[in-house]
Amino acid sequence: MADLQVENLALAFGGLKVLDDISISVAPGELFALIGPNGAGKTSVFNCISGIYRPRAGTIRFSGQSILGKTPHEIARLGLARTFQHGELFREMSVIDNLLAGRHARFRTNPLAEAMFLPSVRREEVMHREAVERIIEFVELERFRHAPVGGLPFGIQKLAGFARALATEPKLLLLDEPSAGLNRDEREDLARFLLRIKHELGIAMIWIEHDMQMVADLADRLQVLDYGRTIAGGRPAEVLSDSNVINAYLGVAEG
Repeated sequence: MADLQVENLALAFGGLKVLDDISISVAPGELFALIGPNGAGKTSVFNCISGIYRPRAGTIRFSGQSILGKTPHEIARLGLARTFQHGELFREMSVIDNLLAGRHARFRTNPLAEAMFLPSVRREEVMHREAVERIIEFVELERFRHAPVGGLPFGIQKLAGFARALATEPKLLLLDEPSAGLNRDEREDLARFLLRIKHELGIAMIWIEHDMQMVADLADRLQVLDYGRTIAGGRPAEVLSDSNVINAYLGVAEG
């Protein structure tokens, strides 16, 4: 499985410094939480890792190779998948078709073979559909498989986006606030799926999260950002009791 090494990452837009000397290390199979108040730079880190932003300085290595300068689709082909805060699904398409779209980097056919619907194309289509059905079963979306995602409840849409990322067969998942907007039962389901991904699939995850109880219960390690800088990192119990972290979240003045 893959690991990720981010070193001395810096990002600025004009004169606005967004990230300042950020370093992150994620081991294979690790559930690593990235936390901090709104505007701390968490999503900007994801945008740099996934190739959306080009950092001003620093290095990013995934599975032993530099991914700086690669396009998002090239990075995805290496085994890095991402979810988004608002799902970013094809609303008129069914759940199963959204997951199939997520597997586009895995298709090995060509337009001519597809136009002729050759046996190799039929075999590949069957293989991808079987893979998608396994993911649908894994996240318990069976009764929604043929429903257009635009008509589904918000929590189910978030889960479908989660499933689409899994359908790419990633080595590393970037999870951008997957619990945002979910009710208590949906959060409990999410926690269960995160643990299954870790223990059954062995996929590493970087998880942006605001629910500190979930972080304390599930994360192996966490790192805290504030105004684009790292202010703490380590095991959940020690980090969440750090005075700098408490001040960043609660605005408590030091006595």
